[in-house]
Amino acid sequence: MNRHSIITLPNPHLREKSKKVHVITDEVKKLIHNMEQATLDWEDYRPHELGVALAAVQVDELFRVVVIRSDFEDRDNRTFFPLINPEIVKLEGSIAYDHEGCLSVKDIYGLVPRHNKVRIRALDIEGREVRLKAEGFLARVLQHEIDHTNGIVFIDHIKNQDSFFKLSD
Repeated sequence: MNRHSIITLPNPHLREKSKKVHVITDEVKKLIHNMEQATLDWEDYRPHELGVALAAVQVDELFRVVVIRSDFEDRDNRTFFPLINPEIVKLEGSIAYDHEGCLSVKDIYGLVPRHNKVRIRALDIEGREVRLKAEGFLARVLQHEIDHTNGIVFIDHIKNQDSFFKLSD
């Protein structure tokens, strides 16, 4: 897969709920690999941006699978960690506003309110349960990607039209 595999709005699949993964098969592992490759190809094409995460629905696969960049600070670290059937266990902390973009919402960014702390439960690629406690940017990324598995796109959280901006070519 490559950046052309990533679907964008108004594709209606982005508004659908993804299905739970019941068995982690070789096909699921291949999907995870393909998602990582599509994200990296997108990033290579846009050197001023970092591909931080992707949900399976964004490559038109309606499964509750997301991949998250292992290190947001080191562009040379091109590894990801997959989360299968991720769910938010608890939203904590205060609401913080920050800019978000999305590989499926071309060149549009917006000021999105999110909790600054979150607790997540998911499965790893071996099917073991993992629990994460995240804050700051990682908490934001996790909420954004889990939203995708529920058919929600970041622009749905923005109520004020002045909170959007578009990258110019």
